[in-house]
This record gives sequence, structure tokens and C-alpha cells, in this order.
Amino acid sequence: MEEIVNKVAKSGLITFNLEEFYDETEVVEFDMKDHLFHGLILKEKDFRGFIKENDWQQYAGKHVALFCTADAIVPTWAYMLVANKLSGIAGQVFFGSKTELQQRIIHDKLNAIDVEEYRDRMVVIKGCSKFDVPIGSYVEITNKLSPVVKSIMFGEPCSTVPIYKKPRQR
Repeated sequence: MEEIVNKVAKSGLITFNLEEFYDETEVVEFDMKDHLFHGLILKEKDFRGFIKENDWQQYAGKHVALFCTADAIVPTWAYMLVANKLSGIAGQVFFGSKTELQQRIIHDKLNAIDVEEYRDRMVVIKGCSKFDVPIGSYVEITNKLSPVVKSIMFGEPCSTVPIYKKPRQR
């Protein structure tokens, strides 16, 4: 019998899995539209009453995506009041959508990696994930690795799409 050879293992490919940078902490949304008078304006006295009376512990340990979906002008101080109330209770408070929050968390973790580990290596950025990794995170890791790697591919080691190949030196 002929020996079965794992060509993928011998290829020297490094799999970069963005899923490992995903934060599984629950992300909840805080939409300021729910606190606008007739969906149009924020009444300071009513809003300050809400800030004082609301059960902020419901956000304990969770990440909060803070935004407003109404076409209204919400004063900056209103967002600041919410952020202040959640400080020390929520994991993170971020102005933006759930996707933007998750991308920011991944961004912060990607900033901590040492790209020198990948110098002149062939890297496969894993495509399938059990989490909904934001597309922006794939763009970010591509930008971060392109200057140092030999090549970047997307997908799985057995089936990849070429993204970048370092030009040959003459």
C-alpha cells in the first residue's frame, strides 16, 4: 500500500483564524430613539429621570452598542450620560452598531499581534467560522499581513482563493 501523505501539513501554510479574536460576550443594543419625545426630540428632564431610575444592572458584563436609529438630533451629552451610567457595569460601551463594536474589539486584539511571526510565510486566512466575524476584520488582517508575508490566501488549506503574492526579488 502507498503511504498517505498530508500535503497540506507539509506545505508550510499557516492558518490565521479570526474566530480566535472574536469576543463571545453578549452584545446588547441601546437605541436612543426609545427615549425621544414623539421620536423627535430628547427632553432633558425626562431623560435625566430615565437615567436616574433605569435598572442599569441589566447590562452587567455585557457589551453595549449605543446609537440612535431615529432621524433626530440627539445632544452629545445624552450619549455621555448613558456611557457614564454604564461605566463599571458593562464590559464595553461603544458608539455604533453591534457589528462595529465587534469589529472594534477584534481590531484591538489584532493590534497586539506581532506580524514578524508571519514574515515570509504563506498564510491562509480561515474563511469559515461559527461566529459572524465582520468583513472589516478580514480587510484589516489583510492590510496588516501583506507587507510581511510571502502570500495570503482565503478559505481553508485544502481549498483557497489567492489574495496576495509577494513579488519575486530580482
